[in-house]
Amino acid sequence: MSYSIAIDGPAGAGKSTVAREAARRLGCVYVDTGAMYRAMALYTLRCGIDAEDGAAVCAKCREADIEIRYENGEQVVYLNGENVNGLIRTEAVGNRTSRVAVYPDVRRKMVELQQKIARNSDVVMDGRDIGTCVLPDATVKIYLTASSAVRAKRRCEELRQKGEDCDLASIEADIIQRDRQDMTREVSPLVRAADAVLVDSSDMDIEQVTEAVIALCRQKGCL
Repeated sequence: MSYSIAIDGPAGAGKSTVAREAARRLGCVYVDTGAMYRAMALYTLRCGIDAEDGAAVCAKCREADIEIRYENGEQVVYLNGENVNGLIRTEAVGNRTSRVAVYPDVRRKMVELQQKIARNSDVVMDGRDIGTCVLPDATVKIYLTASSAVRAKRRCEELRQKGEDCDLASIEADIIQRDRQDMTREVSPLVRAADAVLVDSSDMDIEQVTEAVIALCRQKGCL
């Protein structure tokens, strides 16, 4: 039986980490849709485009060739032939991503690619609108969230591990602003699908969240 697993939720909830591990245990393809949007944000940043200039962003997005490849079992995001995995996780790119993702042309381009991947493989896909827009008929739908305070703390820990300084209050303010942008955009806003199972990871570690996801998949016959 072919299947697809959709994991949606706000920034910093642990979607990518959990989805990647769940895909490994299930033996299927992991698709980090956020990385694809980050690649688009990086492209507009490099082009010097104002993220608020919708016409310019939409015009330029047609020139961006964003591709996902799997190398040594890991997802690698290519932007116009360049491996940008190491460039798309900065705060500058992250903050811009929600701003450029609001535009219909950008989302249409990403959704087409994501749906193509799901047609050809069993997938675990995470993002903001997977269960509501990209894979509305997903076998399993999960809405993964956590408090803004917990998500900010996690992000600061990640930055410090990379040797970067961070201010917890500023990080949380950015997260709250990003949530607002994601939830209020006109096209495919972040919202819990009616049939998605809510998982709050505020008081859970990665292993506990992953086990919860695997249990839901088992109930749906994905194992």
